[in-house]
Amino acid sequence: MTENRPGLPLPFSKFTRILRGNNTGSHSYILSRWLFLRLLGIVYFIAFLSFWIQIPSLIGSNGILPTEGFLNAVKSGLGTKAYWVVPTLAWFNAHNWFLESIAAGGAFFSVLLIFGVLTAPVLGLLWIFYLSLVSAGQVFMSFQWDALLLETGFLATFLAPFHVLPRLSRQSPPPSVILWLFRFLLFRLMFSSGFRKLSSWDPTWRNFTALDFHYYTQPLPTPIAWYMYQLPEWFHRFSVGFMFFIELVVPFFIFAPRRLRFMAAAGIISLQVLIELTGNYTFFNLLSIALCVLLFDDAFLQKLLPKKIREATETKQLSTGESRYKQMAMGVLAGIIILLGSLQIVGVIIKYQNLPNIFHRALLWISPLRVVNNYGLFEVMTTSRPEIIIEGSDDGQNWLEYGFKYKPGDLKTPPPWVAPYQPRLDWQMWFAALGSYQDNTWFVNLIVRLLQGSPDVSGLLGKNPFPSRPPKYIRALIYEYHFTDLRTRRDTGDWWQRELKGLYFPPVALNRD
Repeated sequence: MTENRPGLPLPFSKFTRILRGNNTGSHSYILSRWLFLRLLGIVYFIAFLSFWIQIPSLIGSNGILPTEGFLNAVKSGLGTKAYWVVPTLAWFNAHNWFLESIAAGGAFFSVLLIFGVLTAPVLGLLWIFYLSLVSAGQVFMSFQWDALLLETGFLATFLAPFHVLPRLSRQSPPPSVILWLFRFLLFRLMFSSGFRKLSSWDPTWRNFTALDFHYYTQPLPTPIAWYMYQLPEWFHRFSVGFMFFIELVVPFFIFAPRRLRFMAAAGIISLQVLIELTGNYTFFNLLSIALCVLLFDDAFLQKLLPKKIREATETKQLSTGESRYKQMAMGVLAGIIILLGSLQIVGVIIKYQNLPNIFHRALLWISPLRVVNNYGLFEVMTTSRPEIIIEGSDDGQNWLEYGFKYKPGDLKTPPPWVAPYQPRLDWQMWFAALGSYQDNTWFVNLIVRLLQGSPDVSGLLGKNPFPSRPPKYIRALIYEYHFTDLRTRRDTGDWWQRELKGLYFPPVALNRD
């Protein structure tokens, strides 16, 4: 039985219990931190391993955008400022083996994090290693989840306990100020995504018809996306309304009393699961769910996790043991993060170009470290799906089509399940199709590598019609793709239908003189 808090009227006491539960005292987050850090370790492992196997093809010496050439160009243009603008260990060595060693080291340290070994220093190394790959990876490592992982990993270095081996029963509570910074990060992630959709004045978001297009126009849909597309329009409109509620209203519950906070976590997790079922967004959904874990306190999680873990946290915990200087340092860090994060939110609301120049310059100055980032996926909904189809020929008359492993090509091939792995070339092909090859200079490099017959690059493809030697000519056509309907798929077996729109890249050949 819980007693009424002294000095509070009975109705107010009942209201407090509704919001906070029967236990209205302070709550610990040692178990929450334990679970969050292990999920973060899994995300890091996925991110490093996924990019590791693609390094030679994307940024290796014979890849599409070699890191060594990129760093040389940056150094030539910026001088010593290049080291700040592109913070990466690749400045020491940009050869394939060194870049792959960074990824391999990151995967190894991720395993240590999962098992709770040397947690604090390991998190620092993971952040440095991943920042190095993101900076060296250029356009192939420019996704919002890469920035989100770096911002999360940076904050996690201050959340982690200082120990050699994991001992839940002897851990001090995590700093409360860092927990609040994580809540602020989750708020910015969700609210910015929702507000950007409305502030873009995109008509599909304004009239709730965005999901009429999203399922087939997103970069890499799953098979479930095809079935979701067949549902009636009223369901799509309801889904858009649900999404706006989760992204614009629910985030404010993140700062509310515990039961409302739990509801916020449940709503955000539900949205992330739905997104994950219909689209291949690599580790983004898992990372977002991991952030939600820190909204649950130990009293809640003890009801869900195995008995062995519950018993470990039920023993007497150490006090925070934070020195006055550490508390001051945490306060300064929190002040900087809150200021920069608030500027990001204000920039979303009033547009970044309208920020005072000093604030705009501050955000630009800190941006290379990716410790406070700007978020907002699908600000403008694409209402068509252009796809680039690359073809090769030996005579300029008969053309054979290259096939990619994951992006749409063959009409009878269903959308794949590929997450949490991210095929970064397939993703970039989606972006390239929305513009021109002049706006995507890496695409020209891709064509050159295919003409050269680079095994590193052709290894990214699912079908190479010229396995013995490269073709003499290569061109790229642009098609518009669309999901088929129920009847067409039943009659033909096709998941996709397409219509030729024109030439994306003119036929070219290498000058072999």
